[in-house]
Amino acid sequence: MPIRNIAVGHPNEATQPDALKAALAEFISTLIFVFAGEGSGLAFSKLTAGGAANPAGLIAAAIAHGFALFVAVSVGANISGGHVNPAVTFGAFVGGNITLLRGILYWIAQLLGSTAACLLLKFSTGMTSGGFALSAGVGVWNALVFEIAMTFGLVYTVYATAVDPKKGSIGTIAPIAIGFIVGANILAGGAFTGASMNPAVSFGPALISWSWENQWVYWAGPLIGGGLAGLVYELFFINSSHEQLPTTDY
Repeated sequence: MPIRNIAVGHPNEATQPDALKAALAEFISTLIFVFAGEGSGLAFSKLTAGGAANPAGLIAAAIAHGFALFVAVSVGANISGGHVNPAVTFGAFVGGNITLLRGILYWIAQLLGSTAACLLLKFSTGMTSGGFALSAGVGVWNALVFEIAMTFGLVYTVYATAVDPKKGSIGTIAPIAIGFIVGANILAGGAFTGASMNPAVSFGPALISWSWENQWVYWAGPLIGGGLAGLVYELFFINSSHEQLPTTDY
């Protein structure tokens, strides 16, 4: 069972050079991702003179976030695993693939990276992102379920392409698969919740604009979805014994 693999970690772990390097990598990767993702939203707002969101803006956001996450995961993969998301880190923790202390270190780095990206955008553009908000007619419980489902798909993809020890050569496409699922989820949920799937992405803009309305949805949803994905994949596909199909059978 995954629960047996959960570990708190040694207190000295937070000061180990490799852990600090991994945290720095998470900070930089999250900064890259949020700067590009939030920057695309600000650019669209400027080009449309602050007009209402439309399908073109949704597509632009999906492409920008998908491309940026592909790069952010790729540059951090060999150092920290390229989590770039507290929900991914939490999913890895409940699946027994990262210790609690190292996970907290990642969380701090991710939140700081998002905040730094939003500060850079505010300084360089003079504009402040309004952060994530629910669309008219969307209730908080509807939004919560949406965020759980989207983040489940994201973290499940991370497990299948990057964490699973049987991933083989498919691991080489993990960053692009992760970027694709985020882009697809933005197309699906962007018009309803903004499609965060990432507490760090929600935290930075909320802090800089000091707008915390329904912020709990963008934490609870992704963490629940990420945790469920980690448990499901570890329980049914990693810890359970099964034979992998020969390549010729695919």
